[in-house]
Formats: sequence, C-alpha cells, structure tokens
Amino acid sequence: MKPKIYLIMVLLASFHVVVKGQETGSLNYKLSLKAAIDYALTHQTDVLNAVVDEEMARNKVKETVGIGLPQVSASYNFQDFLKLPTTLLPGEFSNPPSDTPIPVKFGTKFNSTAGIELSQLIFDGSYIVGLQASKTYKELSVRNSRRTRIETATAVTKAYYSVLVIAEQLDLIDANLTQLSKSLNDTEALFKNGFAEKIDVDRLQVLKNNLETERENVTRLLELNINMLKFQMGMPIQAELTLTDQIKDIRAEQVALAVADTTAYKGRIEYALLETQQKLNELDFKRQKSTFLPTLRGFASASKNFQSDEFSRHFDNRFPTSVIGFTLSWNLINGGQRIYQMRNAKLTIKKTENDMLNLKNGIAQEVSANQKLYLNSKRSVENQERNLALAKEILRVTRIKYEQGVGSSLEVTTAETSLKEAQNNYIKALYDLLITKVDLDKAAGRINY
Repeated sequence: MKPKIYLIMVLLASFHVVVKGQETGSLNYKLSLKAAIDYALTHQTDVLNAVVDEEMARNKVKETVGIGLPQVSASYNFQDFLKLPTTLLPGEFSNPPSDTPIPVKFGTKFNSTAGIELSQLIFDGSYIVGLQASKTYKELSVRNSRRTRIETATAVTKAYYSVLVIAEQLDLIDANLTQLSKSLNDTEALFKNGFAEKIDVDRLQVLKNNLETERENVTRLLELNINMLKFQMGMPIQAELTLTDQIKDIRAEQVALAVADTTAYKGRIEYALLETQQKLNELDFKRQKSTFLPTLRGFASASKNFQSDEFSRHFDNRFPTSVIGFTLSWNLINGGQRIYQMRNAKLTIKKTENDMLNLKNGIAQEVSANQKLYLNSKRSVENQERNLALAKEILRVTRIKYEQGVGSSLEVTTAETSLKEAQNNYIKALYDLLITKVDLDKAAGRINY
C-alpha cells in the first residue's frame, strides 16, 4: 500500500512541475508592434468593457422592440370575508314597507378571480421614433467601441516606441562604456609607466562612474517602460516580454504628408461620433413632434370568478367574463410644454452642427500642426545623427593625439562629455520623432481598428 501512495505522490509532483513549466512558458512573449496591438485589442480592460457595452446596446434595441410586441399578463386574486359587507336597502322593499332602511348582507364568504389579459400597442408615434433611435444608439455604441480600440492602439504604439528608444539609449551607453573602459585601462597603464598623471586617471574614472550610474538608471527606466507597455496591453506584469521590431525599420516607413488635408476629418472617429449624435438629436426632435399624435392600444381579457360559502366547494361555482376593446388617448393641451421641448430639441441640433464645424477646423489645424512637428523632428534627428557621428570622430582623434603625447587628458574628457551629450540629444530627438509620427497618423485618421 505504501509504495502505491509513494508512486501517486511522485506522479502528482511531476504533474505539478509540468503544469508549472507550461504556465511559465505561456508567459513568455515575443511581439512585434502589430502583434502587441492585436494582443491589447483582445485583453485590454477598456476594450473588453467596450465590447460589453456593444452587447448591452444590442439588448437595449431588443428591449425597445419588445415594447411594441403583444403583452400578456395573468393574475389571481383570493378573498376570505371574515365579515360580509352590509348594504342598506330602502324600507319600501320590506313587507310590510317601513320608513327605516333594512341592513342586508350580500356576497359569499370565499371569492376569487383568475384572469388573463392581452394588450397590443397599435399606434404610438413616440414608439416608432424610439425604435429608430435605439438602432442609432447601437451604432453610437459600436463607434464608441471603435474609438476605444483606436485610443488603445495609440497608447500601445507610443509605449512600444518608448521601450525601443530606451533600449537604443542603453545600447549607446554600453558602447560608450566599453570605449571609456578601454581608455581608462590605457591611461592607467600610461600612469604606471610614468607617461600620464594621476589626475588623468581620476577624470576618466569619474566619467566611467557617472556612466555606470546612468546605465543603472536607464536599465530601471527600461523595466518601468516595459511594464507600462504590458499594462497598456492588458498583459500580466509578471510576463516576460521581448520586442521584435527595430527602430531602423520604423524610421524607414513612409509617412504620408499633405500640404493642406481638408478631408482628414472623414477618417476621424470623433467626427463619426458627432454624426451619430446628430442623428440621435434629429430623432429626438421627431419624437417631440410625435407627442402631438394620439396613442392607440388594443386589449382582450378573460377571467373566471369563483364564489362559495364553503372553502371545499369554492371552485364548484364559476362565472366567466371576457372582453375585448381598445383605448385611444390623446393629450390635447399640456400648457405648451411640448412646444418648448420641441424648440429645445431643434436648438440641440444647431449646437451639434456648430460642434461638427468646429471639429472640422480643429482636425485640419491638428493635422497641419502635427505635419510641421513631424518634419521638424525628422530634421532634428538627422542633425543629431550628424552631431553624434562628429562627436565620435572627435573623441577618436582626441584619443589618438593623447596616446601620441600631443594632446591633453582634459581634451579627452571634454570629448567624452560631448559624446554623451550628443547621445542624449539624439535619443530625445528620436523619441520625439516616433511620438510625432503616431500623433500625425492619428490626426490624419490613419489609425483604424
């Protein structure tokens, strides 16, 4: 018996290890930008809630449709009269006639009624307009969901680019640190042989210490940005994430530029949302007008009344009743409330028209501004790349001169500092370029999901 128990425990432990390994493996991701966006569109909380809102909107449409479908209700009422009600009859009904009213008890001790009623809306102007509005409301929910996907894709793209830029910065620091370590080692060798001063070694050591500190800070910043990207994607923070896209490939992508794009608003979800809102406003105006029309409902009901003085024989006596008919209601005068409600609905349409015109102008201005920012960022990156190349060349020449004894250690230190500054300027310009690229694509309506 004991060997069997031991075998079962071993199998369970092995299964736990396998499952644990599978779970760990499932949390390793290597994603391109497109794959990261696709992941976010199926895992990000805001996107998932937007999908839920779409489903709720579809249910709302069905709920509104149900108002115009046949309505059936059933009821049952039971009464036990502990004391029967008394009615006074005129004394003339007595024999012989009397001037005093005669108290008489009518009814039975037990009474109950079972019934079923059917009602059907035949005509209601507000319902017809409300049915149209519910479908437009569904359209609004779908477009809101699309806006959420676009905003999520934009946020993921910016976070993805941030990680790439910081990784590029870390590569530059590593390369600089390798060169600086070599210079420090060479200078220490020269100092030991009496060809350099202690201050030369100290200056390079300070630069190396500062660069190592900067590397630690950038490494932590890279981890923070990777976690931010995971959060934007809806990915567990404990997952391992590796980015597969390269900055050089992203920079090689062509960005469409137009001198004056006056039709960009057609691709913007914000404008589409305003268009849908305008439809709802127009339907609300129609609904206000429809309140001047009458409402017609049809109904049919059937019931049975049971009466007895003995509970055991309560259902022996039944008296059926059935009726059909219709109800016409028409609110003719309500103090002018409907007139002013209709006027306000019309004014709301005017306000939305103004908002749409303002949004058109705002989008045109946004596109124009982002085009200029993108071009400026592109030129800035090109300039900073040239500056970085020059700083590297200056440092190379300065080191050669120092090693040949025709230059000073101060010149080498200054060149190292200039290279570090050029690298930082290049990284900042590169980040600005990538972010303005995303902003331009969004402004022009080219980010669609």
